[in-house]
Amino acid sequence: MSIAPAPAVVLDDRFARDLPELAVRWRAEETPDPRLLVLNESLAEELGLEPAALRSAEGVRLLVGAAVPAGATPVAQAYAGHQFGGYVPRLGDGRALLLGELVDAAGRPRDLHLKGAGRTPFARGGDGLAAVGPMLREYVVSEGMHALGIPTTRSLAVVATGREVYRETVLPGAVLARVAASHLRVGSFQYARATGDVDLLRRLADHAIDRHHPGAARAGNRYLALFEAVVAVQASLVASWMLVGFVHGVMNTDNMTISGETIDYGPCAFLDAFDPATVYSSIDTGGRYAYRNQPLAAEWNLARLAEALLPLLDDDQDRAVALAVEALGAFRPRYGAAWSAGMRTKLGLPDGLDDAVASALVDDLLALLEEGRVDHTSFFRALGAAARGDAEPARRMVLDLAAFDAWAQRWRALEPDAAAMDRANPVYIPRNHLVEEALDAATAGDLGPVERLLEALSRPYDERPGLARYAAPAPDETGPYRTFCGT
Repeated sequence: MSIAPAPAVVLDDRFARDLPELAVRWRAEETPDPRLLVLNESLAEELGLEPAALRSAEGVRLLVGAAVPAGATPVAQAYAGHQFGGYVPRLGDGRALLLGELVDAAGRPRDLHLKGAGRTPFARGGDGLAAVGPMLREYVVSEGMHALGIPTTRSLAVVATGREVYRETVLPGAVLARVAASHLRVGSFQYARATGDVDLLRRLADHAIDRHHPGAARAGNRYLALFEAVVAVQASLVASWMLVGFVHGVMNTDNMTISGETIDYGPCAFLDAFDPATVYSSIDTGGRYAYRNQPLAAEWNLARLAEALLPLLDDDQDRAVALAVEALGAFRPRYGAAWSAGMRTKLGLPDGLDDAVASALVDDLLALLEEGRVDHTSFFRALGAAARGDAEPARRMVLDLAAFDAWAQRWRALEPDAAAMDRANPVYIPRNHLVEEALDAATAGDLGPVERLLEALSRPYDERPGLARYAAPAPDETGPYRTFCGT
């Protein structure tokens, strides 16, 4: 452990002060032998923290919740949620703690949050712990998403605890230190509404407006404007998932943020073979959160947020419902516009192209990809070469060559912008087989594969020598991929 001064971290406890009904004061469990596995130095600097101090013994104790800065009030947050469509009135942070809020170098408030810090009053029979593999998964995938330009919570550090965790087997334990714009969720509003305390619901909404959507405060109906803002950011977020082939896996209402950031990387994965029905989560047996269902799931979740907000929208129940329905109606056109604009960019289509022409090109191409179960990321990247005159790399991936040739002729006649395509179609994503390979190695004590994968993912749109394996599709022998929640 390097010798460095203790980290000078100032944490506010605004959430705990503003919303004590949603916060249970709690402390992390003692960690037998904390050992830093990975530290996000660039994020630390963005937060105004000194990486060397975080690497010190006292810094590592901060990252597992053992050393709490003066004035901080660690809390487990209360929230409810619909899990796979079934309402659970009391979920909350069963193995997580909000250490507090800090102000980053850009002046933005950010949550510092721990995952795997031990049982809380919301644990519901769980042990409150986390294993090295799932915590590193969240670190790798969330940093990959950030590099792709997709709004996300981020990972500051993963610390091995020296404690064994019992799942299907005995695994080494870990704590993840996570950073977010906040951890307010749709489920937070569901919990507040269920209490019947309209004052609590109003204070929660005001907190969310002030923290995430300040423009709503200037609207005639600030709470309707808040809902409209969440609809907008979620439409944009889910479209960005779909454009890169990301499958969240557990889009429960407690996993949808008010800020519009992606949160909770448990049973998540990226498309290999393009198939809209793809489900990676072992617990999503009915395909509720399949790739193609994600926009519908988001809309459903937003309807639950609208229900929670009804007492604030209007004193007249019928009028409140009408306002909510009208605002929710904006989700589909907003999502459609974001998706269509993203697909136009991925295909390098010119500005002003007729919508009917663009839609036909997109629909016909996706049908080809689905028929041939084509690797999503590799194909779109290869189209950049096709735009420059070399269609063979993309052509080799499809089954129906004649159909592809006909499609490519229509597309190339529009003179697609190859440079714009390269900026929209990544070379490197957190490919499932590479993530598993890295996590297996880390669980066995070798962090090298994780570090090399993170380096590849840090610049996903820039093809670099020596990284060909990070751009290659999964080998045929890997078989169907399944992910697990890790709890």
